[in-house]
Amino acid sequence: MHSTAEISACYANLLVQARALFAGESDLIANAANLAALVFGGLPGLNWAGLYRFDGAQLLLGPFQGRPACARIALGRGVCGSAAMERRTQMIADVHAFPGHIACDAASRSEIVVPLIDADGRLLGVWDVDSPLHARFGEADRIGMEALCAALVEAARSGAGA
Repeated sequence: MHSTAEISACYANLLVQARALFAGESDLIANAANLAALVFGGLPGLNWAGLYRFDGAQLLLGPFQGRPACARIALGRGVCGSAAMERRTQMIADVHAFPGHIACDAASRSEIVVPLIDADGRLLGVWDVDSPLHARFGEADRIGMEALCAALVEAARSGAGA
């Protein structure tokens, strides 16, 4: 496994790249597509990375990298629905032990989901990353993913009212 310093440096590099990709683009879907490709290709041990956007009632599948996924997720259902409803990052070491886990890909063992909340407190969606490795995500991943998500939301905010 990599050291916390190596993981943090990897996320710092991803954040620089993400901000460069987002520069001048405020569309959440376009930026999420680039972020999914960046994260999926830039972090080891992943089998899925992508966006579920909130339509006001449920989470709908957005841009992602990985195997086909569930198209719709109710708030409070599974790790993604729990992150959306609770509005807090969920970091699950063993998804099979998570009550109500939705198994889109049976190979997934661990998951991190970050809610995307705008400056007005509105839920935009969730950022979901899965791994076939048990306990793949640690505190450095949480900090790094939350920073990437903050940049994604900030880029979307920069286009508000434009």
